[in-house]
Amino acid sequence: MDESCVAAPAAPRILVFDSGLGGLTVLREVVAARPDARYVYAADDAFFPYGRHGEAALTARLVPLMGELLATHRPDLVVIACNTASTLVLPHLRAAYGVPFVGTVPAIKPACTASRSRLVSVLGTEATVKREYTRALIRDFGQGCAVTLVGSAHLATIAEAALRDEPVEQAAIAREIAPCFVADGDHRTDTVVLACTHYPLLRDRLEAASPWPVDWVDPAPAIARRVVDLLARAGAGRPPAAGLARHAGVDDLVFTSGRAPSPALRRAVARFGLRLPAGHRRTGPEVLTCAAK
Repeated sequence: MDESCVAAPAAPRILVFDSGLGGLTVLREVVAARPDARYVYAADDAFFPYGRHGEAALTARLVPLMGELLATHRPDLVVIACNTASTLVLPHLRAAYGVPFVGTVPAIKPACTASRSRLVSVLGTEATVKREYTRALIRDFGQGCAVTLVGSAHLATIAEAALRDEPVEQAAIAREIAPCFVADGDHRTDTVVLACTHYPLLRDRLEAASPWPVDWVDPAPAIARRVVDLLARAGAGRPPAAGLARHAGVDDLVFTSGRAPSPALRRAVARFGLRLPAGHRRTGPEVLTCAAK
């Protein structure tokens, strides 16, 4: 057989899903790990923020919505780039659909492994920190650390505002993260888990609002490694050698609100290496798709 006539394996298609734009922090890492893949980013901004919804409401919302996204885009793998959705709904999604799902859960094990003071905080949405799943992670992987759970009601919304270049009060960020900083004698919190994918969008502002320096643990690199591993197991190969891959780009950006992207949002998305087209097209009664170029 003439090897020059053998078709190259199709690039895997990956769907990255979040309640808003926080999942762009995960998408960036996954693209870096598999630059040969094709990507769809879906933001359920019509139901944002997820932290204010209970498990029943989120399950009723996400299971059929995911079915629509799977039917439309037919991904080989789905990344749920949202801690709240992962801890509440991921089991329901895996039961309903056969596609592999990669969830996002609080990075408690690496944080507690790295902590020197043994004082660790988990900064997430109110829904995430209340979940038994999160408390089980602490019991299983806390390694004797004193772990403080901090549920923020407003930080995800603040992150979205900052991403859109809207005014954000630094004092408001300081109030949201203040409970993360615990002093116990000579020991102080030295590690904070960012248990919401929106929070890395505020990394510089979080550091500026901190009463003392801490290590901020972002789960995105670990998620990217898991994606690479699962794709390899599924026969999608390993990442191309450095310098050989050509990123195929993001095929679609999906916003469930149906609102057209604002100029500020276009600039924000561009900072993550993406670009929106001049126009947009509707694909259903609620879902707006913007085909990236």
